[in-house]
Amino acid sequence: MNEALLRSLTPSVLGILGRRGAPFAAAEDAVQDALVEAVRVWPDDPPADPKGWLVTVAWRRFLDATRADTARRRREDLADEEPAPGPSSAVDDTLQLYFLCAHPSLTPSSAVALTLRAVGGLTTRQIAQAYLVPEATMAQRISRAKRTVADVRFDQPGDVATVLRVLYLVFNEGYSGDVDLAAEAIRLTRQLAAAIDHPEVAGLLALMLLHHARRAARTASDGSLVPLAEQDRGRWDTTSIAEGIEILQAALARDRLGEYQAQAAIAALHADAQTAAETDWVQIVEWYDELARLTDNPVVRLNRAVAVGEADGPRAGLAALAALDDALPRHTAVAAYLHERDGNLTTAARLYAEAAHQAPNLAERDHLTRQAARLNARR
Repeated sequence: MNEALLRSLTPSVLGILGRRGAPFAAAEDAVQDALVEAVRVWPDDPPADPKGWLVTVAWRRFLDATRADTARRRREDLADEEPAPGPSSAVDDTLQLYFLCAHPSLTPSSAVALTLRAVGGLTTRQIAQAYLVPEATMAQRISRAKRTVADVRFDQPGDVATVLRVLYLVFNEGYSGDVDLAAEAIRLTRQLAAAIDHPEVAGLLALMLLHHARRAARTASDGSLVPLAEQDRGRWDTTSIAEGIEILQAALARDRLGEYQAQAAIAALHADAQTAAETDWVQIVEWYDELARLTDNPVVRLNRAVAVGEADGPRAGLAALAALDDALPRHTAVAAYLHERDGNLTTAARLYAEAAHQAPNLAERDHLTRQAARLNARR
């Protein structure tokens, strides 16, 4: 990879995007995305025209971001900045679109991808990251879904499970990603809970409320991430926590456990602890065991390894981590944390630096870089 070539091309690519009408800040973001993609692709498939390649990829990134922002703004116009507590009396067109995009002619995964792209306003790249697949694979999946439903009548709405999956992914992208959709996901889930008596709908709403309650404490004044253990719990929204726990308890009482109820139970245990030291990690591990049984999701097992490290010690956590694919997103960051807990600062610092290069967003990258620097300063 010729880094000097990339640096030399960056100003001219920025200039071309500017002349095409891209605002400077948006053009910078798009070019940075294109540079990251070049680092990934060029060693195995160098382009004949590097500058043209960068311009094409950066312009596509800019268009994707613009479409996503337009969709987000359109939906934010429908909702207050913070979701109001209590039931919602009506189901609007947006939720109906979620059901219609979950068409019976599509597989659940294709229906979710299509809805996220067409209604949720997420980019193909963001959806691919949520599904842990390459962007090209997700683009093909969405294209196939569009072709499948091109000539069908949308008079057979999809099932609740698919719509819940869409709402869950939209909330996660809004909570931790580049597009702020968390409040909109809560609003729609409230409407769904008012319309359908389903324990997993209630479980998802409880999960969203419990996570959203911690949002104000997740970042410092300079925008840097604050890990859960270091958050100022006085900034947590106790009203949302109380509502989320009440909804969860009613759902669990029906004895029809699902993945969203299990996730909400884990979130409730974190919310219930007055300090990080009081967290009931043993019970959290038990809930992760339930969640792994329900989903067989590798990310669940990755989070379980962290919980095991807290409950039984870092070496137990590392043993659990060793059984997982090290290509999993955030695997390296978890390994770094557990090695630091085990006192191996040299390895932890190296892994934090590696994890920073793999981070999916700038805030996480900066946090991991600071962690590496902190440990290197102590050695």
